[in-house]
Amino acid sequence: MSILLTIFLLVFVGQLVTWIGKTVLLDFTYDAYLRITRSPLGARQRALKSEILTTKAELMKTSAQDQFAKWAKLRRSVDKGLADLEKLNAEVASAKSGFGMKFNTILWLLTTGLQFVVGWWYRKQPVFYLPEGWFGPLGWWLSLPFAPAGSVSVGVWQMACRRVIVVGERVVKDLAGASAKSSDPSEKVTAGLAPTPFNTPKKDAEKKKDS
Repeated sequence: MSILLTIFLLVFVGQLVTWIGKTVLLDFTYDAYLRITRSPLGARQRALKSEILTTKAELMKTSAQDQFAKWAKLRRSVDKGLADLEKLNAEVASAKSGFGMKFNTILWLLTTGLQFVVGWWYRKQPVFYLPEGWFGPLGWWLSLPFAPAGSVSVGVWQMACRRVIVVGERVVKDLAGASAKSSDPSEKVTAGLAPTPFNTPKKDAEKKKDS
């Protein structure tokens, strides 16, 4: 794979992580981790939640007046289950916090860290050469800091890729917003109605007169 495409993909992946959000990725990865590793904490949490819901449903069907002994027993069972669930949630949150630190470190290494490594490793290698005279005397800065004169350096190419991706994101959002707005049926109905006293706004003078 060429260095040009490699750098673009690295920048795109880094920007994709920003779009999705680290919190969303962490939650998804942690849930997958619990299921794949069959963590006892996750299994206990799911089993306890299911048990509490079942007991609550039975409690709702039990009359506190006619079956007080059974109702009180179910009530104590629900309260105990909620207390146990609260403790278990604290353990899960602690485990997730440790997992989150490792996850964020790995994510940084695979995105930002890898971009730094590639940028340093290929710091003296041109990404591509520009046609002679394209930018005149200002073309020298495109090769900064260590690429040959007349070429585009890795650092400049990274900045250009990031800028193009961000601009592309804005264009897509604007187009999606315009498309959603044009497909709104309420606006089409309002636009197609003929002016009437009920859908035509009154002038300020008429409003004052009416008041």
